[in-house]
Amino acid sequence: MLKVGFLGGGKMAQALAKGFIRTGLSKGEMMLASCLPNDTGSIETFKEMKSNTVFTNAPVIDHGDVLILSVKPQVVPKVLPEFKIQDNKKLLISIAMGISLASLEKALPKGTPVIRVMPNTPALVGCGATVFARGKNASDKDAEITEKLFSAVGLCEEVPENFIDPVTALASSGPAYIYMIIEAMADGGVKMGLPRPIAYKLAAQTVLGAGTMVRDTNIHPAQLKDDVTSPAGCTIAGIHQLEKCGLRSAIINAVEAATLRCREVNSQA
Repeated sequence: MLKVGFLGGGKMAQALAKGFIRTGLSKGEMMLASCLPNDTGSIETFKEMKSNTVFTNAPVIDHGDVLILSVKPQVVPKVLPEFKIQDNKKLLISIAMGISLASLEKALPKGTPVIRVMPNTPALVGCGATVFARGKNASDKDAEITEKLFSAVGLCEEVPENFIDPVTALASSGPAYIYMIIEAMADGGVKMGLPRPIAYKLAAQTVLGAGTMVRDTNIHPAQLKDDVTSPAGCTIAGIHQLEKCGLRSAIINAVEAATLRCREVNSQA
């Protein structure tokens, strides 16, 4: 079981901590998180997991076998110098958006193993989609630890670092696109007479079921679509309307725009 230190105790850190406990990779009392003194919600959540919180990063850096950098990107430059003060070379896993492996390695003690991870918010419910890229000092064992940790909250795959931006646009931003689709489907149901609570429930379950079918059957999405599209039926009528409104192009354009924005943020970082 791993001693885990969270540099930042926000929602994603909390989701990961719960996943590590749920899958037996760690225990609440083996985890330590740094939080802002006024972030009472995060402090209370870690307390409920029997984890301690502190208001500075040095105790966290000393504590963890694995350290998870889970602060906002603009805070990262304030945190990394503390590693040099502590002369620490423990595995650092960064989930800070837009901070490259090269930037992290440059700011850390020479030889520090670093892995850059991009999770998404469904990790909060154990259905995350996460990728990671290892730095030049990260070993196969470090990669194995990272995969085990993030598999505790969903799917986890290793990728080259140049995949991180499109992954961010697809998987990390993607839930927002799907929430909009769920909302729109529910609105359509309401327009046609369904009560809103059941419309939302059915729309959400439909998206969940369709996603599970694609993931678990390995059948191409187009084939699954054809399987529910009867000749002259209601589904093909709906699909035709979606095509006329440019649904596919809109989603492709959204992923492209989000990727370009990620690259812009990265260059600024």
